[in-house]
Amino acid sequence: MKPLLMKFYAIFCFYFVTSLMPLQAEQKSPNILWLVVEDMSPIIAPYGDNTVATPNISSLANEGIVFTNVYSTSGVCAPSRAALAMGMYPTSFGANHMRTGSNTKETGLPKYEAIPPSDAKILSHHMQEAGYYTTNNYKTDYQFKPPQAIWHENSVSAHWRNRPVNRPFYSVFNFTTTHESGLFEPYGIREIEFRHYFAGDREKIEVLPQHHSIKTSADKTPVHIGQDIDFPIPPYLPNTTEIRRDLWKMYNNLVETDKQIGAVLQQLKDDGLYDETIIVFYADHGGPLPRQKRLIYDSGLKVPLIIRFPNAKHAGKRDDRLISFVDFAPTTLAMASKSVPDNMHGLPFADGSGLTKKQAREYVFAAADRFDGFTDTIRAVKDKRFKYIRNYRPEQGYYLPVAYREKIPTMQSLLTLYEQNKLNEHQAQWFRQDKPKEELFDTLNDPHELNNLALNPKYAPELKRFRAELAQWLERTGDDPSMAEADLINQLWNSAETQPVTEPPEIELVGDTISISTPTQGAIIGYKTEHHSEWQLYQGPFQLEQGYQLSAIAHRLGFKSSEAIRTSILKQD
Repeated sequence: MKPLLMKFYAIFCFYFVTSLMPLQAEQKSPNILWLVVEDMSPIIAPYGDNTVATPNISSLANEGIVFTNVYSTSGVCAPSRAALAMGMYPTSFGANHMRTGSNTKETGLPKYEAIPPSDAKILSHHMQEAGYYTTNNYKTDYQFKPPQAIWHENSVSAHWRNRPVNRPFYSVFNFTTTHESGLFEPYGIREIEFRHYFAGDREKIEVLPQHHSIKTSADKTPVHIGQDIDFPIPPYLPNTTEIRRDLWKMYNNLVETDKQIGAVLQQLKDDGLYDETIIVFYADHGGPLPRQKRLIYDSGLKVPLIIRFPNAKHAGKRDDRLISFVDFAPTTLAMASKSVPDNMHGLPFADGSGLTKKQAREYVFAAADRFDGFTDTIRAVKDKRFKYIRNYRPEQGYYLPVAYREKIPTMQSLLTLYEQNKLNEHQAQWFRQDKPKEELFDTLNDPHELNNLALNPKYAPELKRFRAELAQWLERTGDDPSMAEADLINQLWNSAETQPVTEPPEIELVGDTISISTPTQGAIIGYKTEHHSEWQLYQGPFQLEQGYQLSAIAHRLGFKSSEAIRTSILKQD
């Protein structure tokens, strides 16, 4: 090759290779999509329940990994979402009581928020620092108010499609159709807006009770689930007309949710991103029925988890490792090639390429405390076979008269049958006037946890092992189950009488560089200018344009937000 031609060839190769470098760097940061359903045990075909077809979820399972031992940290949403957001056990930072800002009349306590350590960050904060565009549709329920800038978008219209070109996204879509409230009567005709599933178009779902079917305006094909199906009824529930109808509604709602999930997946395919995205499907805790939601039996804790990696890598695999909700945040950070902070309690079980080879956890842990206006105190430890439960209020029965739950016909039927003494031994267990101090269940042979082995001498070694493991976990996480909620609030507020407030941000201009700070340790700072209407996460000093209005706000998790500070900035010559 002639020297001149070689020179041009070398220059061409240099520019060709360097032009690919940004693309290669982007490919190392896969898009991550969370598809989150509410109040759902593993009642789908990939887990052996073929009552109804959920083709979109099943497709993910066929092309991904099905995890078979996944557990929430609580049987109800808000504490569980706190664990998902922080990678920490809710009991470690005051997030264990259901909805810390409600039921003040019943409890006599002020509204408060859980307060994570000052060095802890919510997962979406970490993902922004890793270069991700973050969106959430749109439920939070973290037990603390999310700061303004913690998501790039947090609304019913939030979407990865709004991100800057070539920027990886971390997007969360929450599907509420399977929620406990979906069992309330009248089931009737309901209209649910879900613009966030259909690219901004105002679509509606219509449920037609006279035909017991569901149709959507985006797809006129009706989905029919007859009430004559032989629904699987767990042994702790009686076979009554009301309960069969609630099971029909539960599966009906699941089918509709599958259609909604299919709509989001189709958008991903339409955008050419299906094989550039890690898709994570899971439920926020166990099922919606009585003796499921709010309890820490497996019926309230065990959830489905399916992960599809790009190009269907690891398709068809099943993973039986124990996984806790505190593992989700560390795993998502590992997928984004970001280090896991020491303050997280969880362990990453996968990264951007698939499963990790790190040692699996031996135990998962859970807690139950206040639910709306009623308080209990329960802790649980589980390995792959046994579940140990410690009841700190044995003099108190399991059943709590939560008004929200009593809107469910199944709950009403249970109460009527109990009053009439028509429940069998297993069905009546939940209504015992007291409960044993300790419970031990062989969940492989007794999956519904009906036969307590704690007093059986044969299982004394297991009992001793789990007692020790529980004690170590309580010490590691700083959980004191004997602490009254009023004392917890006093501790969180550092003995103050009111919720702490984040100190206002301070804006400093040096040359053409602007810095923002706040005296409150661990506070998150958001800012916006007249050119950007949305709050942006402050991650360090930045250059400014000539002459604009700058607003800044500071907010430490669990504190009240500061007032927004607004100032005019003039670029110095």
